[in-house]
Amino acid sequence: MTRPMPDQASGSAGRDGRARGGRPHFTGRAAILAVVLCAIALSLAYPVREYIAQRRQIDQLQAQRIQNALQLKRLEQERKRLKQPAYIEQQARDRLHMCFPGQTCYLIIDPSSGRGRGSATRGDQVPWYARLWSTVQEANEQPSARLRATGSGGRASLPARTRRR
Repeated sequence: MTRPMPDQASGSAGRDGRARGGRPHFTGRAAILAVVLCAIALSLAYPVREYIAQRRQIDQLQAQRIQNALQLKRLEQERKRLKQPAYIEQQARDRLHMCFPGQTCYLIIDPSSGRGRGSATRGDQVPWYARLWSTVQEANEQPSARLRATGSGGRASLPARTRRR
């Protein structure tokens, strides 16, 4: 009867770190390879991050350039219109309510529309002094409303700084 070898009987790795198949689990070469791979990954992390940030900035600048080009096109069209005397005359009549000499102009103020000079002084708005007085009256009524809500028996509880002695 033959005796089994100590390595075969236990089924585990021997003294030199080799498995049953004769292959080592972890060698010095594998450790060095792992360290080198980690060093490469760490050395590439910052440049890759910077590259991504620069690509994002390039995309933003390209979008801004497109917006600027569109705005330039609109301004060029506006400049062309402003060179036309008919457009200037129309704007003077519409915006500035100007008329030619000897011409009678009428300005119709429609209170329902928000346009024209009449929109700032509508008849349904309360004058500023009336609004001011109403806020003073509201401020005067608020302490009495607080007294009724707290039920302090007719005595107001004021903060220590404003309490009269």
